[in-house]
Amino acid sequence: MTSIPVPGESARPVATDAGERNYLTAGRGLASWLFTVDHKRIAILYMIGICSTFMLGGIFAMLVRIEHWSPGATITDSGETYNRWFTLHGAIMTFLVLVPSIPAILGNFALPLMLGAKDVAFPRLNLLSFYLWLIGAVGFVCVLFLGGIDTGWTFYTPYSTTTATKVGLAGLGAFILGFSSILTGVNFLVTIHKMRHPGMGWFKMPLFLWSLYATAIIQIVATPVVGITLLLLVVERTMGLGIFDPALGGDPVLFQHFFWFYSHPVVYVMILPGMGIISELISIYSRKHIFGYSFIAWSSIAIALFGFLVWGHHLFVSTQSAVMSTIFSLLTFSVSIPSAIKVFNWLATMYRGSIRLTTPMIYALSFLFLFGIGGLTGLFLGTLSVDMHLHDTYFIVAHFHYTMMGSTLIALIGGIHHWWPKMFGRMYNEAVGRLAAVLTFVGFNATFIPQFLMGSRGMPRRYYNYPLEFEFLHRASTVGSFILALGLFMAAYNLIASLFHGKKVPDNPCGGASLEWQTTSPPHLHNFEKPPVLTDPYDMEDLYWDEETGGYRSRSVEGASGGS
Repeated sequence: MTSIPVPGESARPVATDAGERNYLTAGRGLASWLFTVDHKRIAILYMIGICSTFMLGGIFAMLVRIEHWSPGATITDSGETYNRWFTLHGAIMTFLVLVPSIPAILGNFALPLMLGAKDVAFPRLNLLSFYLWLIGAVGFVCVLFLGGIDTGWTFYTPYSTTTATKVGLAGLGAFILGFSSILTGVNFLVTIHKMRHPGMGWFKMPLFLWSLYATAIIQIVATPVVGITLLLLVVERTMGLGIFDPALGGDPVLFQHFFWFYSHPVVYVMILPGMGIISELISIYSRKHIFGYSFIAWSSIAIALFGFLVWGHHLFVSTQSAVMSTIFSLLTFSVSIPSAIKVFNWLATMYRGSIRLTTPMIYALSFLFLFGIGGLTGLFLGTLSVDMHLHDTYFIVAHFHYTMMGSTLIALIGGIHHWWPKMFGRMYNEAVGRLAAVLTFVGFNATFIPQFLMGSRGMPRRYYNYPLEFEFLHRASTVGSFILALGLFMAAYNLIASLFHGKKVPDNPCGGASLEWQTTSPPHLHNFEKPPVLTDPYDMEDLYWDEETGGYRSRSVEGASGGS
C-alpha cells in the first residue's frame, strides 16, 4: 500500500487499494450505515434525513402560498387547517432543518478532515446525536398524522397550554432535538480543542472551524433553556400547574423571555456556520487569501456572545419597560458590527481577485445580497418606533426568511456543491448547477420582496384571509415561490444525477488549500493514509493547476513528500 497521493494524483493509475478503501465502499449493506461511527457516513445520514424533512416543510410552505392566491377560500375553507399548515412549516423548518443542517451535514463531514483528524472526539456520541434527531423528527411526523398543531412555531402561551392540538408531542419532539444539538456541540468543541493537526494553532484553522466553534458554544449554553421551557409547557398542560397560564396564576410573558433567550442565539446557530462556509467559498473561488482573517475569526465569537444579550427586542410590544426596551434596542444595533466586519472582509477578499463564477460562488454572491437585505431590514425592527408598526406583519416574515433561509439555506446549498466532489468523488453538471442557483436567487427575491411591501402597508402575518388590495402582492409572492421550488428541485436533481453519471474528480478539483483536499475523493476510510502536510488554508499561491490530472496541486505538499 502506498502513501496518500498528492492533490490531483488520484486521476493517474497508481498501485494502491486506497480507492477501494474509501468510506463509501468500506462496508456495504444497510446495517453498516445504520450502526456506523464514521463521521462522514453520519453526515450523509443527516443529509438524507434533513433533506427529507426540508421537502416536507416546503410542501406546507407551498400550501400556504397557494391558499393566498386569492382572498377567502382557495384550497381550504378552514382557518384552523391554515393555522396547522404554517405552524408545521415553521416548526419543521426551524427545529428539524435550519438549526441542525450545516453543523450536522457539512460540520460532521468536513470538521475532522479540516483538522487532519481521523474522526470526531466521540464517534459513538456522534451517532447517538443522529438518532436523537431522528426520534425528534418522528415525533413531528406523528403530530402531522394526529391532527397537527396550530400555535405557530413559537408555541406561545397561554394558547399553547389550552389548545386541543398535539402541542405536548411536538414539544417533546423539540425537547429531544435539543439533546441532539447539545451533544453535537460538545463533540465539536472537544474535537477542535484536542484533535487539531500538530502545529495547527488557533489562528491557523480554517474559518469554517471558527464558525462551528462559536456555534457549539451557543448550542451548549442556550439549548438547555428552551428544553426546560418546553418541559414546563408540557407539565402545565398535563398537570395544570400555573406557570404560564394567567388563569392559573402564571405569566405568559415569562414564556416569551425563556423562549427568545434561546431562540435569538439560535438564529446564530443557523447563520454562523453559513458565514464560515462563505469565508471558504469566497477565498477559494476568488483565488485570494482571505482578507482580515483574525477579524473574521474573532467576529464569530463576538456574534455568539452578543446573541445572548438581544432577546428582548422580540418583546418591544409586551409589558417590558421602556428602559429595558431601549437597552435591548441599542444592543441589537451593536450585534450588527461583527456581522458587518465579515461582509466588508469578504468584499475586500474579492477585490481584484480572479473570480470564477462556479455554482458554489454564485450561491456565495447570492448570500451576500440576501444577507445584506436581511441585516439591513433588521435595523428597522431594532428601532422601537418602527417596530411598533411592523411587529407581527409580513415584514417580519420576509426579514426572517432573508436572514434564515436566504442566508443559512443558501450557504448550505453552496457548501454542499463545494464539498460534493470530495464527498462522492463525482462532479455535478456545472451548467445546470449555475442555472439552478440563479433560479433559486430570482425565485427567493420574487417570493419575499412583495412580503416586505405588504408588511409595511400593515398586512398581518398568520392570517387566513386578507383584504383585496393585497391580492396582487400575494400572487406575485406565490409565483416567486414556484420559481424558488423549481430552482431547488433542479439543484437536487443535478446532485443526485451526478452520483450515477458525474465525471470522477481528482483529489483537489476546486483549488482549496485546507487539509481535506489532501485526501482522496471520496476520502479514505480513516480520512488520511498518513498525516497531511500542514499549510496555510488560504494560501492560493501555493496551488497550481495540473492539466494532466485535471485538478490542483500543492507545491508545499509536493516538497514535503519528495515530489510526485
